Amino acid sequence: QVQLVQSGGGLVQPGGSLRLSCAASGSIVSVTALGWFRQVAGKQRKLVAIILSGGATNYDDSVKGRFTISRDDAKNTVALQMNSLLPEDTGVYYCYSLERGSVYWGQGTQVTVSS
Repeated sequence: QVQLVQSGGGLVQPGGSLRLSCAASGSIVSVTALGWFRQVAGKQRKLVAIILSGGATNYDDSVKGRFTISRDDAKNTVALQMNSLLPEDTGVYYCYSLERGSVYWGQGTQVTVSS
């Protein structure tokens, strides 16, 4: 079973940057998609960014131009670089993996954007 272990996150002022990283327990070469979701209290988990096996990426409109998702197949990691952070980016961020029809989640990490 795939395990995803997240790192990064924390408290940052508006306009600041954070980097989230997610390490998979096995190779990600055959993974269909990797991504990041955000969840705010009382709301459903929402897709923030996704990267497909071929390298294509897609972002929620609210983060386009500010966030960048990347994957390193050699290190079995996926990262989310978040720049120009806004208070509305606050939430718990979850790493996501889709492999052979199964979905896996990281443990979640809190990101708080506040002055």
